[in-house]
Amino acid sequence: QVQLVESGGDLVQPGGSLRLSCAASGFVVDYYAIGWFRQAPGNLREGIVCISASGDGSTYYEDSVKGRFLITRDIDKNTVYLQMNSLKAEDTGVYYCATKVRAWGTCALDEYAYYYWGQGTQVTVSS
Repeated sequence: QVQLVESGGDLVQPGGSLRLSCAASGFVVDYYAIGWFRQAPGNLREGIVCISASGDGSTYYEDSVKGRFLITRDIDKNTVYLQMNSLKAEDTGVYYCATKVRAWGTCALDEYAYYYWGQGTQVTVSS
């Protein structure tokens, strides 16, 4: 049974950092594309960063997070991380990780490319 569990969300001041975790079970994160999505209050969910399956390994970042966010994968812990630095108020939202039905292949920032989703973790950037 595929399961994704996000954690690490918190209240942080502007300019601060957080690391979100996406712990996976029922599949091997190394073999699947993983995406991180954000839903700000009153907004649609948007893709912000993704990592392709190993062998490709390409990553894609939404323009607003380039240079500030970093996605990594820990095979031993079967977990994908999202390191977020220089946080801004507009980064506030619920953060979700997701994966596809099929193994391998490249990732995408399109939520419709993903099938399995975690429950989300809240990130609030405020002074």
